[in-house]
Amino acid sequence: MNEKKKQYLNLTKTDPIKFGNLVGFKDLVDIHNEWLKSFLFARDDQTLLAHRGSYKTTTLAVAIALLMILFPNKNVIFLRKTDTDVVEIIVQVSKILKSDHFQILTKVLYSVELKFLKDTTTELDTNLKSSSRGTSQLLGMGIYASLTGKHADIVITDDIVNIKDRVSKAERERTKLQYQELQNVKNRGGRFINTGTPWHKDDAISKMPNIQRFDCHQTGLITDNQLQKLREVMTPSLFAANYELKHIADADAMFTNPTIDDGKLTDQIYDGIGQLDAAFGGSDGTAYTIIKERDDKLFVFGKLWQGRHVDDCLSEVSKHHANYKAGTMHLELNADKGYVAKKVEGLRIPTQTYHEKENKFIKISNYLRSNWSRIIFVKGTDADYINEILDYTENAEHDDAPDSLATAIRAISNANKLQSFDISEFGFR
Repeated sequence: MNEKKKQYLNLTKTDPIKFGNLVGFKDLVDIHNEWLKSFLFARDDQTLLAHRGSYKTTTLAVAIALLMILFPNKNVIFLRKTDTDVVEIIVQVSKILKSDHFQILTKVLYSVELKFLKDTTTELDTNLKSSSRGTSQLLGMGIYASLTGKHADIVITDDIVNIKDRVSKAERERTKLQYQELQNVKNRGGRFINTGTPWHKDDAISKMPNIQRFDCHQTGLITDNQLQKLREVMTPSLFAANYELKHIADADAMFTNPTIDDGKLTDQIYDGIGQLDAAFGGSDGTAYTIIKERDDKLFVFGKLWQGRHVDDCLSEVSKHHANYKAGTMHLELNADKGYVAKKVEGLRIPTQTYHEKENKFIKISNYLRSNWSRIIFVKGTDADYINEILDYTENAEHDDAPDSLATAIRAISNANKLQSFDISEFGFR
């Protein structure tokens, strides 16, 4: 073995992060070097949980490129939540392999120029492979794609669990089932590399082996000031999951186990009423609710724009209102003296205004909590909207979604009382 080849091989074993730095990823530091070495050379299945903004997916992209060069006869299947999520990583790996530095690495190790036999948004294959197997070196797939006939020496999952798994039991079970199916994809002697974020105590990550956690307090990649700003713009459970890699205990939670429709009941919300909880700046969100009562069920569509001024949301509100064939919009006058009502009327949406006099916690307790078992969230409802409801307590920093939904339920309740009013009780006929 010539000296230069030996130097390059030693570098991949001791400092593979240098190759990431050379192709432009300057933010990768010592901790990423350790991750890279484990991705490249560990023999056992592994699960790396790292906080958002930790560059774990970037590190993974560099690792996949190096795996394709160092172990060209091993094939990799890479999975994310959806097909669309996969594309950006496959494209990034392709760019890394085409870089001058990776071309030089290939030349030094194999004395050939690296060329692509396949180079698409889902599949990469190069001339380095000498195996007679017809499979490409790298295949990217969404987690719910068909796995029939697929086999790999290295199965990599990245963020196959997300906020949908937190709010939907059906989504959790679906993801877990598919993850279990992946066990049949791994070749004998192969291994799993899992990376991601835990969202629920019973999600697919709970089934993954050899978990290592790297939270925001451990890595030192985010300053205390940055962490405080992040806390201010998201719900406690969202921050805990994304940055501290833990679940907030829901023993005292007012709302658990939401019912979410898979798309079969969308038409049940037609002809409902709307409610808009407007934000005018800061970290508060604009929450929008459509609700319709049918057969003792409350069908709900909800959107939440965190940190967005109501003016920036009205065009989307108008589209959703028309799409779901909603009627009157209920709007509070306390904060804006009718400003939003005029804006909404300008969209040709009928409005009904009111002055809020009820304590918010009491309103949410009386109307939302007491009706929680009747609510079915239709397909298309924001996961963030449901997540904020699940996080709600009397001292919650953000309560726009539960407030909007509770107000909408109250409006239906008041309408029902009027409909049941019998004037004959007062002697009139």
